[in-house]
Amino acid sequence: MPVNFSKRSYPKTPLAKGYTLIELVIGFTVLAVALGVVLMGMLPREKQSADLIHMIRAAELGQSLMNEITAKPFDELTMAGSLTRCNEEPAFPCTSPGNLGTDGESTRSQFNDVDDYDGLSLIGDSLGDLYKDFTVSVQVFYDNNYDGIENTSFNVDDPLAKLITITVTTPLGTPVTFSSYRANYE
Repeated sequence: MPVNFSKRSYPKTPLAKGYTLIELVIGFTVLAVALGVVLMGMLPREKQSADLIHMIRAAELGQSLMNEITAKPFDELTMAGSLTRCNEEPAFPCTSPGNLGTDGESTRSQFNDVDDYDGLSLIGDSLGDLYKDFTVSVQVFYDNNYDGIENTSFNVDDPLAKLITITVTTPLGTPVTFSSYRANYE
């Protein structure tokens, strides 16, 4: 059967319509505004996620320093291996509340009891590369009744305890505080 090409019958299709220039400009503008709003909502999250990493490092640093301090004897007169605790006999008084701090030790490696760390301040480079922009401060004081308030005096019969507070400040300025008690129980 011969094919007749002169009469073609195609289905009728509607004319294809495209977007006008105005519609494209409006579409791109709406898209740009929407992306801007989404990105502005994400920027604060970036800072928060960085702060979380710093807080984890602060926790590591604070716990490490707390372990170092609490491993030391309670007082200068209660050294490891001693059979007598300070304040147990009149011949062995504990360091008075006003005299806490170093007992002539000039470096942290020479600290030999808990209260030597009172007033210790460590900044950036002295902490190593991992903690470059961190700061650390340590406070030690007597808190014999465990209420978080410094005891400025005590009796011989008081059960003695020192509150150790370490504050690690992250590079973004977030302080992270660690506290522990060290009792006179050698």
